[in-house]
Amino acid sequence: MFTCKNCGSTDTDASRLCAPDFEVTPKKHCGTSANEVCDGHKPVMKFTCDACGSLSAHPDNLCSPRETH
Repeated sequence: MFTCKNCGSTDTDASRLCAPDFEVTPKKHCGTSANEVCDGHKPVMKFTCDACGSLSAHPDNLCSPRETH
């Protein structure tokens, strides 16, 4: 993943950004809907993103993580 220095947008293709930072940033799972998580993996998804509702087993994979209960 690359991040735009101007607006913070991310893309896997640096040429699609107006001012790409060529240091590769870690991929976040934000933007992946809960419907795309395999049913067998949903029980381990203990965190949700407050910004977009994505799920993750680890908080550092999300932009704005919140632990689910």
